[in-house]
Amino acid sequence: MITAIPDVRVGHWTGEATGVTVVLLPPETVGAVEVRGGAPATREVALLEPGRTVQHVDAVVLSGGSAFGLAAADGVMRALAERGRGFPTRGGCVPIVPAAAIFDLVSREGVRPGPDEGVAALDDAAGDEPVTRGRVGAGRGATVGKWHGPDHLADGGFGVATARVGDATLVALAVVNAVGDVVGDDGRVLAGSDAPPGAEAFPDPAVFEAVPDDQGRAAGGASANTTLVVVVTDARCTKAECHLLAQSGHHGMARAIHPSHTRHDGDLVIALATGRVDAHLDRLRVAATEVVAAAIRDAVAPGSTRM
Repeated sequence: MITAIPDVRVGHWTGEATGVTVVLLPPETVGAVEVRGGAPATREVALLEPGRTVQHVDAVVLSGGSAFGLAAADGVMRALAERGRGFPTRGGCVPIVPAAAIFDLVSREGVRPGPDEGVAALDDAAGDEPVTRGRVGAGRGATVGKWHGPDHLADGGFGVATARVGDATLVALAVVNAVGDVVGDDGRVLAGSDAPPGAEAFPDPAVFEAVPDDQGRAAGGASANTTLVVVVTDARCTKAECHLLAQSGHHGMARAIHPSHTRHDGDLVIALATGRVDAHLDRLRVAATEVVAAAIRDAVAPGSTRM
């Protein structure tokens, strides 16, 4: 599926209660990460930290299934290696595929995304239609508004937003599975807890456990949260500059989710630059904040695919 940056593509595999989203990138894409949540589930994300040797990223995998879902990256790596993509070594190409997962365990059939589902999402990226949003891909089993307990949650999802800074384009992709509520610029709750006014936040941990509801979704839980964001720009940025973009992305997350970055969330932002045009870094950072907030709100917007 196409994005506003033509050489950046997105694909989904969507199951009954979980899913996978793959972001396929052009060669030489630079990437960095900022993790601020207390409970991340990640693979190869340490490569994106400032000071690490690896500069370039071939694809990013976002999945449901908690740590089990990180196996989806196996299939994506295998398929990309077969295409000759990856870091060159004496033993062949090694694709650089950071992955992060949300906790949506477990569907009624116990389905967890694996290598085959990762390949299916990668193949879906080849389509020419716009990116599908809502309860699709890694956002299929996402929920929000769990900070008042599992009885008051609402649907989360997958959202997309785009911004322009001079000649540069930014695209934000968000899988929203937060403890907190999704809120608008005016503070109005767009999707979140339906607890009555004055209800106690973060109730007793014994009540705040992840239990599948009658639709097979993980209903709340102290670990059943995480918002995953990928920000891609076609601007020329170094790895250090991508790290600054990732930091600004977290500012957007804090604008659109209340409360955000709790110890029960695994929130992270991966920032990527394909390097096609020049752009002003500080203007890019301002736009990154705004576009991430917009993508998070888009994930719960009416009119998205709500399965």
